[in-house]
Amino acid sequence: MDKVLVEVFVPLLDRSFDMFLPAASPMYEVLELMEKAVTEMSDGRFIATDNTTLCYREDGAILNINLSVYELEIHNGSKLMLI
Repeated sequence: MDKVLVEVFVPLLDRSFDMFLPAASPMYEVLELMEKAVTEMSDGRFIATDNTTLCYREDGAILNINLSVYELEIHNGSKLMLI
């Protein structure tokens, strides 16, 4: 399975995380995994809610979680933001 390496910035923590995302997976699955990973890596300082959203860091455009990583044209080096 192909994976892409992205940088995920979490404003609440003022910290970025590098993550590999499976290109074929829908973003709703990826978002759930990201939320768990960030919670774990931040020692519980980040707690996801129903309103937790993933967007492009450059322009703040919210990602459609029904599309796959590939369909959203997320590639190695993409910068995302988890808010």
